[in-house]
Amino acid sequence: MIDRKDISYHPLPLPFYHDMTDDEMHMAALDFIEFIQHRHSVRDFTDRPVPRGIIENCIKAAGSAPSGANHQPWHFVAIANPEFKQRIRKAAEEEEHKFYAGGGGDEWIKALEPIGTDESKPHLTIAPWLIVVFAQRYGQFEDGEKFKNYYVPESVGIATGFLLAALHHAGLTSLIHTPNPMKFLSEMLGRPISEKPAMIIAVGHPAKHATVPEIAKIKKPLDEILTFYE
Repeated sequence: MIDRKDISYHPLPLPFYHDMTDDEMHMAALDFIEFIQHRHSVRDFTDRPVPRGIIENCIKAAGSAPSGANHQPWHFVAIANPEFKQRIRKAAEEEEHKFYAGGGGDEWIKALEPIGTDESKPHLTIAPWLIVVFAQRYGQFEDGEKFKNYYVPESVGIATGFLLAALHHAGLTSLIHTPNPMKFLSEMLGRPISEKPAMIIAVGHPAKHATVPEIAKIKKPLDEILTFYE
């Protein structure tokens, strides 16, 4: 909840700047490429517990992401409760059954074939944590007056990227699940009508037999994703 006293401009000195030489920056960029390319979406989890504090710290990192007007239009709900996870899995699999039965359309279903997915979502109950990401369409001042949030999908997407990187940095595996519709999550988790569930992230450790689809290792070359004007 934003306090009205926080909406005035008060400049502060830059708190931190990591000053590096060009060579140091080059090596840092290469190191990060190697690190982040080791992250994979895994569908096979073990039920090995993950301490709550690790999840808290990763979400704290996500909360430091930039956002439109600094409104931080997100909320994260971390779930370890087996009953809640089972309810989420049941609802998700019901929607996935409709999708794979033809509701998704032939083209979309065909596109998913190399990924190897189907309507079964055991990771939603096996993974020790599910993190539900909510997007806040509007906020409220301390007196209850509403205010508009800006660039909500973009802001939530950036924060989610921070979260995935933080989870990977902590040695955890994650998998994004985006069932649609997900309205049941708001009621089940007691979230206000101003928030819309955006995605579910399963978090934990990979099973010993975990695999990744071969196509997931195929990434577009740099010249297809980058254009320079110098």
